[in-house]
Amino acid sequence: MNKTNLLAGTVLAAALGALSFGAQAAEPVGFYAGAGVGQSMVDEYFADDEDTAFQVFGGYQVNPYFGVELGYTDFGEADLRGGVGKVESDTVSLVAVGTLPFTDRFSGYAKAGFHSWDAEVRAPGVGRASDDGTDPTYGLGLQYRFTDNVALRGEYSRFELDDVDTDLAQVQVRFDF
Repeated sequence: MNKTNLLAGTVLAAALGALSFGAQAAEPVGFYAGAGVGQSMVDEYFADDEDTAFQVFGGYQVNPYFGVELGYTDFGEADLRGGVGKVESDTVSLVAVGTLPFTDRFSGYAKAGFHSWDAEVRAPGVGRASDDGTDPTYGLGLQYRFTDNVALRGEYSRFELDDVDTDLAQVQVRFDF
């Protein structure tokens, strides 16, 4: 079982259990912004590495159950297998966010959309090569709202870069306006 299926199953089980309580989360409608830090992971034939990644994002919560979000993510740097070089990548993403309230402060969410990425490979003696594209991205998360304006989120996302999958596990802080 891969990490994405495990996380999806865990979130689904928590959601079904929490629905039995019948509580509604007080997700404020309007603009929000935030930042996150975590770990990017690449496990492919040419690279198997992890690095610190960060994300900044902003969005609009249309209603308590649906929003849209724009984000910038820097995945950091991954070493190529055999120590022959490094690859750096970043992206700008636009996703729809569906929110499922569990209690008045705790909710789960799912994201799906597209991202426009850039990647650069550096290898000694070879130089630099770059590539870019637009591909799908999706993820799951949990959110705990401390106040009407501040929430803590934990999120696991996948960003497809052509045939390469980059996973991102992170902790985020969200501020609602």
